[in-house]
Amino acid sequence: MGFTPPPEFTTRPTLVGTLGMAASTHWIATAAAQGVLERDGNAFDAAVAGGFVLHLAEPHLNGPGGDLVGVFATAEDPGRPVVLMGQGPAPAGATIAHFRAEGLDLVPGAGGLAAAIPAAVDAWLLLLRDHGTMELADVLAPAIRCARDGVPVLPTTAAVIDRVADLFRDHWPTSATLWLDDGEAPHAGALHRNPEYAGVLERLAAVDGPDRRGRIDAARREWGRMLGAAASFLAAPHRHSSGTDHGAVITAADVASQPARFEDAVTAPFRDRVIAKAGAWSQGPALLEALRVLDGLPDEVLDPSTEAGAHTVVETLKLALADRDAHFGDGVDPAALLDDDYIAVRAGELGERASHEWRPGRPAGAEPFPAPLRRTGGDAVAGTGEPTVVPSGETRGDTCHIDVVDRWGNLIAVTPSGGWLQSSPAVPGLGFCLGTRLQMTWLDEAAPSALRPGARPRTTLSPTLVLRGGRAEVAMGTPGGDQQDQWQLPMLLRMIVGGYSAQQAIDAPTLHTTALIDSFWPRTWDPAGVVVEDRLGDDVIAGLIGRGHDVVRAGDWRLGRLSAVGLDRDAGTVWAAANPRGMQGYAGGR
Repeated sequence: MGFTPPPEFTTRPTLVGTLGMAASTHWIATAAAQGVLERDGNAFDAAVAGGFVLHLAEPHLNGPGGDLVGVFATAEDPGRPVVLMGQGPAPAGATIAHFRAEGLDLVPGAGGLAAAIPAAVDAWLLLLRDHGTMELADVLAPAIRCARDGVPVLPTTAAVIDRVADLFRDHWPTSATLWLDDGEAPHAGALHRNPEYAGVLERLAAVDGPDRRGRIDAARREWGRMLGAAASFLAAPHRHSSGTDHGAVITAADVASQPARFEDAVTAPFRDRVIAKAGAWSQGPALLEALRVLDGLPDEVLDPSTEAGAHTVVETLKLALADRDAHFGDGVDPAALLDDDYIAVRAGELGERASHEWRPGRPAGAEPFPAPLRRTGGDAVAGTGEPTVVPSGETRGDTCHIDVVDRWGNLIAVTPSGGWLQSSPAVPGLGFCLGTRLQMTWLDEAAPSALRPGARPRTTLSPTLVLRGGRAEVAMGTPGGDQQDQWQLPMLLRMIVGGYSAQQAIDAPTLHTTALIDSFWPRTWDPAGVVVEDRLGDDVIAGLIGRGHDVVRAGDWRLGRLSAVGLDRDAGTVWAAANPRGMQGYAGGR
């Protein structure tokens, strides 16, 4: 018995061409990236242009004061996957002792005290310097125009602003000035302009230097100087998600650093492919562990569209994510988690019924960190599992994504996040706020992901590169916090094992588990929760319930915002596919 056949029709075509392709979570970012490709820029020029546009197009999902993770391969070295590391570390003053002295037992989910050193802009500039071809001013031009002329407010952006309008009015007046119109949230479709951020970008574009690389390096230094104003502003006590007021500990000396760098990817084989991810300072190795477990199983139990396949995928993810929560952190080597003997042990722990226990393993004999298991409340998080809005009305940020491939064979996937408009008070004169990634650390020295000055918080950002025959062929990813690798897993299974096209795999109904320790404040856990799209079918859903899963139906088209680009080297073409859910993400190219 094989996989469920792919659908004959898809919501949109897989785009195919020869010049270049871009796909992202917002059509304007895709258009900006494609415009750069049309002007003979390469995939890296295009990704940077689209990335800066995402700051304006999806401000509730990412911002200049946040972070990003990318993975790419160049045309010159297509067999070497490289990680673009745009996750800043904790500031020098971010100690467990300080947070405990502030009366906190968790790092807050909103407010400047949770700010890591911003690294997204530095990472974009580093990528452009070392792998792009265009001048910074030309690459920033689309974002500057968006900031000056305005971008239509998305319904989701308007909804987030409306939910935090009281916070802005009562506690964060600078955010009220930036995001409210006469004290009220904007309506969907209204143009939002950000002249302060336009000025920031124009300052970066105007910085001089001896050559293209020198001008970009000068812009990186100028960016650090501008961030000093943010650090000074957030030092004053202000309201946090804890309901208490605190001043940030981040300083001008912290943000003057240039935190972005390139790293080697972590890889694992699956069938005839190799999958490349960021290290254990992200959640990427959890996907690799899950694929390694599934690689030893027969095809018929890998199909997420069947009861057996959906159950197997969910139970495998629960094991891998328990290892993430117990073992991942900055400086952790994930090799032991991917070792053949350890994978065999984990595969032997899969059962026919849903486990209701948190079951981290002991790779190389390592004792798991006993993370606190705070049970999820009675209400599911909007049924989608995304870190966007919780039932109490508080908001948390989510993420966006962009993929680009060019005619020369360069491929890149980048997941930017953090610095959401609701993260912390907007900084006057800059038009953005700082992110809150430190909420993913624990105030416990025993944790691999403990809050430590200079250490990176274990981020959820997790783009993917797929190689075949020793050469990169697919770049992909999705927003979704703890669900990013969960939604990518069914897509990869359908493409690699089931023979689906990328668009067919994106369109197919999906699911994820909530039986993990939430990476976002307030860090809860649901022992057997599974969220499914109704299109998975009544029989499959009933079968999951019969196996002991606590199933939440999310609706027909609710889970995942996957996109992908790729190369068909035999045909000499490039392709792209994008998510139809929400009618917001689009692919483009020719």
